[in-house]
Amino acid sequence: MIVLKAAQHQLLGALQAVSGIVERRHTLPVLANVLLRKTGENIELTTSDLEIQVRTTATLGGDAGSFATTVGARKLIDILRTLPADQIVSLSASGSKLTLQGGKSRFTLQTLPADDFPLVNEAADFGPAFSVPQKTLKSLIDQVHFAMAVHDIRYYLNGILFVAEGKTLTLVATDGSRLALAQAELGTEVPKQEVILPRKTVLELTRLLRDGKDHKDGAEEAQIEIRFAGNQAKFAFSGLEFVTKLVEGKYPDYNRVIPRNHRNIITLGRAPLLASLQRAAILTSDKFKGVRLSIEPGVLKIASSNAEQEEAKEELEIDYAGPTIDIGFNVTYLMDVLSNLSAEMVRLEMHDGNSAALITVPDLAGFKYVVMPMRI
Repeated sequence: MIVLKAAQHQLLGALQAVSGIVERRHTLPVLANVLLRKTGENIELTTSDLEIQVRTTATLGGDAGSFATTVGARKLIDILRTLPADQIVSLSASGSKLTLQGGKSRFTLQTLPADDFPLVNEAADFGPAFSVPQKTLKSLIDQVHFAMAVHDIRYYLNGILFVAEGKTLTLVATDGSRLALAQAELGTEVPKQEVILPRKTVLELTRLLRDGKDHKDGAEEAQIEIRFAGNQAKFAFSGLEFVTKLVEGKYPDYNRVIPRNHRNIITLGRAPLLASLQRAAILTSDKFKGVRLSIEPGVLKIASSNAEQEEAKEELEIDYAGPTIDIGFNVTYLMDVLSNLSAEMVRLEMHDGNSAALITVPDLAGFKYVVMPMRI
C-alpha cells in the first residue's frame, strides 16, 4: 500500500511539527517512533513521550484506505532533510517494513505495530476553552521562560504557572532567586484556572508557536485555543493538537514577592545596559557571577572582578538624583531578562542595597521581573 505520496517539504513539515518531543533513546523503543494512522485520504501523525502528546492531520496523497504503523521519527526526518525540497517522495508499506522512495533514492525502514504505541488518556473534565493570538502567547512565554528552575527539588518551580482569571492571562516563572511575570488581556471572561506547565512543554510550545499571521490567511491573526483540566492542558493551533500532563503542587504566592512603592527609580536604555553587563561578565568567574552596581546621581557604575585580580569597570549616564545605592547581582540574571526583552527602555526600581530590585518596561504594563541581590 502507498501510505503517502507528496512533496518532500510537505511531509518534512508535518513530521517536524510533531517530533520535537521525541527522544532518540527511550526505555520504550516505540516512543522513538511516530504513529502514522491513515483514514481515507487523511493521515494522522502522532508522537508521545508519555507526558506530552502532539498530533497533526494532513492530506499527503497515496492510496485511500485504513492503515496504521509506527516508524522511527528522527531517522525519517534525517533522510528527508537530505532530499530536495520539491522532490516527490512516497512511503509504501509491505509487511513489517516501510519503504521511503524519492527520485532514485530508496530506504527500507523497520516498523513497530501501531497497537504498541501508548496514547495519552485525555482528561474528561476540561474547563471552558479560551483563545489568544499565538503571537501574544509566544511573547508572554518569551518574557518569563528564562526564570524557570532547572532540575530543582521543588519540582513545582520546574515550569511556568498559567493563571487565567476574568479577562487576564498571567504567566509566572521563578527559580527562587528571581521571578518573571507577564500578563495579557483575554478576549472573553473565564473563571479562575491555575495550572503549572512542565519545562519541556513550555520549550516545545515556544518552538511551535507562530509569531505572525496565519499562513492560510494573511489577514487573520493565528490563534491558539487553550483548555485546562485537573491534570492536563490541551492546546489547539496551526493544525496541531497538543496535550500535556501538568506539574502537581502549590506554586508560591508570587504577589507577595513583587516589591511595591520603591522610592529610587532609574529609566535607561536596555541595549547599552545589556552591552555593559556583557562586558563586565567576561571578568567574572564561572563559580561567582557577581557584579556590583553603584547608582549615584547622574551615573550608574558597573564593576566586576575575579580571583586573578582582574577588574572590569563600566559607566552609564543616567537621569537620577536620589541617594547612592551599592548593590550586587548575579550578572546572568540581569542579562537573561534584558536579552529576552525587545523594549528600547527599561526601568530599574530599588529600595536599598539589601532589598530585591524590580525591573519593568515603561511600554509594557503587564511585565515585572524581580531579582534578589547578592553579597559581593
